[in-house]
Amino acid sequence: MKVLITGAGGQLGGALQRLAPSHAEINAIDVGDLDLTDEEMLRNRLSSEAPDIIINAAAYTAVDKAESEEDLADAINARAVAIMAEAMEEQGGKLVHVSTDFVFDGTSSCAYKPEDTRAPISAYGRTKAAGEDHVRACDILVRTAWVYEAGGANFVRTMIRLMNDRDALKVVADQIGAPTWASGLASTIWGLIDAGATGIFHHSDAGTASWYDFAVAIAEEAHAIGLINQIPAIEPITTAEYPTPAARPAFSLLDCRATRETLGDAPVHWRVNLRKMLKKEAALG
Repeated sequence: MKVLITGAGGQLGGALQRLAPSHAEINAIDVGDLDLTDEEMLRNRLSSEAPDIIINAAAYTAVDKAESEEDLADAINARAVAIMAEAMEEQGGKLVHVSTDFVFDGTSSCAYKPEDTRAPISAYGRTKAAGEDHVRACDILVRTAWVYEAGGANFVRTMIRLMNDRDALKVVADQIGAPTWASGLASTIWGLIDAGATGIFHHSDAGTASWYDFAVAIAEEAHAIGLINQIPAIEPITTAEYPTPAARPAFSLLDCRATRETLGDAPVHWRVNLRKMLKKEAALG
């Protein structure tokens, strides 16, 4: 099974490579190897590689910057996906595309199911929704949220850095979702591929949190293993008190029951996975 992984240098791309099954022949590429905005280059590369499966873990993820660079975000998040889907159609392969909770508007009162109506409220969300539209029924679309991994650029590592520098922090408490450990997401993606699954799936860790809840847990768990010297004062604030160029969904919890039923496994609570990630972070030094 020849598998081409895009976004190889990212958090998920790295986890996909580490957790790849032995029967997968991996070719992992990143921005230095391929410019996803160069459509001719992308078509030629996909034709020459001729993979059985593309796992598209690449994306334009600068949520706020996308408000002023929507065309660039669209080139990476949508038009490149269309080319990947076309290539798999021609070659008889499968596309596994990773998307986001930002395709929803955040007004729901219950966790979003895979089939729920999308209504993105940001440029980033719009481009990711447009990318989803190119995924075929025979492909796999996996939506996720709040992704983090040891050694990556993410909320967890930012909090640890700030907690070591400051005595007090303010963190938004009125945006609700669930953190996602990239290693768990990668395991789910490989599981769906091996199961021969098709369609739309959701994956995030079990439980519910605000960014404030997540920050408090990071402080407690990081302090317990010596990643921070002391737990700072953490003050909950509203989204209105921390304005950003792009709107964020106030509620973006994903309903992952269908995914777990497909794979026949149990969900893992986000705090359990946070603890695992922080131990790996500590081992990195």
